Amino acid sequence: MLDHSLLVLGSGALATAMAVLTLGPGVSSASSHREAPLIAGDPRADNTDVYAFTSPDKSDTVTLLANWIPFEEPNGGPNFYAFGEDLRYNIKIDNTGDGNADITYTWRFKNRTRDDANQFLYNTGQVTTLDDPDLNFRQVYDLIETRGNKSRTLLANVPAAPSRVGPASMPNYASLRAQAVRSLPGGGKTFAGQAEDPFFADLRVFDLLYGGDLSERGQDTLAGYNVNSVALQIPKKYLALNYTPSRNPVVGIWSTTDRKGVQVSDSRTGHGDKWKQVSRLGNPLVNEVVVPLKYKDAFNTLNPDQDRTVQPVVDKVLDPILPKLIQQVYGVPAPPAPRNDLAEIYLTGICKACGPIQADLNAHRLNRDANLRKIVPAEELRLNMTVPPAANPNRYGVLAGDLAGFPNGRRLTDDVIDISLQAVEGAAQTGQLVPALADGDKVNANEVPFGTSFPYLALPHTKSVNSGPSGMAMSKEKSAASLGGVGAVLLAAAGWRMRRRNRG
Repeated sequence: MLDHSLLVLGSGALATAMAVLTLGPGVSSASSHREAPLIAGDPRADNTDVYAFTSPDKSDTVTLLANWIPFEEPNGGPNFYAFGEDLRYNIKIDNTGDGNADITYTWRFKNRTRDDANQFLYNTGQVTTLDDPDLNFRQVYDLIETRGNKSRTLLANVPAAPSRVGPASMPNYASLRAQAVRSLPGGGKTFAGQAEDPFFADLRVFDLLYGGDLSERGQDTLAGYNVNSVALQIPKKYLALNYTPSRNPVVGIWSTTDRKGVQVSDSRTGHGDKWKQVSRLGNPLVNEVVVPLKYKDAFNTLNPDQDRTVQPVVDKVLDPILPKLIQQVYGVPAPPAPRNDLAEIYLTGICKACGPIQADLNAHRLNRDANLRKIVPAEELRLNMTVPPAANPNRYGVLAGDLAGFPNGRRLTDDVIDISLQAVEGAAQTGQLVPALADGDKVNANEVPFGTSFPYLALPHTKSVNSGPSGMAMSKEKSAASLGGVGAVLLAAAGWRMRRRNRG
């Protein structure tokens, strides 16, 4: 049984508690967009976000999403955005808790160009189908499932949805998206193609936490950008240990990118014949802040079973940087180290026997058939598949008592920035929001609605980001709304600090 009251007090999305601010030099980050020096120069290989949740309209399945190529500007022709032919895009599942993938789904893409000698255009006329002769550049992929040491091709030469060129070229892009959704043998669905970037946040947090006086909030920095996405909808029985989700409900999920050779470079160049992992992502925002700059590139090459052996990273989980910065800027005391609650969320999952959070939710040791002696601490996005979808999802997820949300997996609508700001200041332990941070970044939802059926992602934008997805008028309105609440929040912060001093 899940202890709802304890979860509200104990787990509110601590998986990203330190992941709001990066001190790295000159790189704008959103979730895991361009989070490490080498991968920042290799966008086709750069994982940006991973999502895992029980499908709201098909609750016997789990939907897995992974995104690549950050900050895709619409109208980015003439070549637009393609998956790399020399890359393997993977979503991995650990159902035993040993930090190794028990199941891997791999996408391998191939380019198809109808006329590269006499054309420079992505399309030569209106495109109405994925095999339209006017679609000059196309991509197809093979989807491969690996269980243990055995691999099989589930589907071959599946068409990916193209980049959205614009309304003149693709007057009904929703139809093209629908054509790119294909059924899997044995049940389930697959999709690959361009989508609107689902991550929403005001990244002016990097300007010393919203300008040092909370004046820089309310603008969705990712609004208007697109990403390349892969998605799966898989029956739960195919993910669970021994194919029994009722006995073994917990799975750990992460995505990786593999490139041939040992050197990270542009996707047009290959080095050597061996595959090497160059990017990795489980919980959002981990590599930006938890991992020190010195180890960021190395972290992208690690398998989760190695995480516990990297002591400098473990040390930053137990004694994070972000609360100290918040204390420096706003005077809000940092919770004392060691943060064993964070270690529980990042490395073991939530369970009463795992650490200080007295609740059973998503630790692998809750799987009845798991070998407890082989379970190791490992950074993975963990999901308890028996938690039903929420009828009315709360953007704060588990912190607000919505057990179907982050950090029990991650839904598209989970507000990981606001959750993180609260959790890093101890709200998940006290059960009370910190008044100084009550409004978070004032970006509470995506700028466009998500879909109600697989793959749930919104359609790609076509309007240039430099004019904003809704024009300058909305930007001015957002700025005014942001400034209007600053005084009240600062007063709340001052009052909170005074109460703390009076208690002392």
